Amino acid sequence: MNRSRLGYLFGISAYTLWGLFPLYWQLSDKAHPFEIVSHRAIWTLFFCLIALGINKQLGSTFKVFKVPHIFAKLTLASILISINWLVYIWAVNNRRIVDASLGYYINPLVIIAYGTIFLKEKLRFLQWFSVIVAAVGVAVLTFDTGKLPWIGLTIALSWGSYGFMKKKLGLGSLESLAIETVISFIPYFGYILWLGSQGTGSFGHGWGVSIFLIGAGVVTAVPLLLFNGATTRLPFSIVGLLQFITPTLNFILGVWVKHEHMTVGRWVGFLVIWVALIALGIDLVKSSSPSDDRLAQGD
Repeated sequence: MNRSRLGYLFGISAYTLWGLFPLYWQLSDKAHPFEIVSHRAIWTLFFCLIALGINKQLGSTFKVFKVPHIFAKLTLASILISINWLVYIWAVNNRRIVDASLGYYINPLVIIAYGTIFLKEKLRFLQWFSVIVAAVGVAVLTFDTGKLPWIGLTIALSWGSYGFMKKKLGLGSLESLAIETVISFIPYFGYILWLGSQGTGSFGHGWGVSIFLIGAGVVTAVPLLLFNGATTRLPFSIVGLLQFITPTLNFILGVWVKHEHMTVGRWVGFLVIWVALIALGIDLVKSSSPSDDRLAQGD
């Protein structure tokens, strides 16, 4: 298998696994979302350290702790990814998968907005069109429900901010994720110990839920490694297009598998946002420039 085909295999596999995450997070309704996030971070760190050890990158990775401004930015990134994970898992376990998918649909547009505001990047016509049309779509969803789609917006803003922070740092996804989980290890581990002392923790109370919580680290680390493999073998414009596999699978699971309620207004709102994303996809294909790597950032 040549380099390009292997890149497609890695990329499609990564985004497909991320798209099927709701099926995994719903395997256990016993664990609280914050407990799941805590175990996810701890076990992700465990598997990241193994991967870094195999690649002989442990030493170079932890040299970052000696650079205060990088450490501070990674601490902020750790907070942002924690918010993203917590809201996403809460949404999935409360039958709000469609709302979560909205966040990952509009995330590329959030990143484009960040690039314009903070990096002074100039938008092309189709990018302006995409941002404006997507804003109309969010307005339609807001009008339909009578309130802002806070789940989707929180996921998009936390993930977009996280990706923007990672782009500014310029570190590898695996290395930075390992450091982020090291930074958050103490509060997460402390929370798990507290749950254990109260007798309310799920871990250790049955093989099923314990394996589920340990597996949270595996299902986080594996697609990340696949994603890294794709980004080194494919143009960033292609990786940016492949990312829409994830929210599309989320949407399909929410509507046709979990049968979440869809009003006419919600359908219209999503259709408007899809028009924006089609325009953005056309722009990506036409430009195919390295500057479009911002669309693929994040883990």
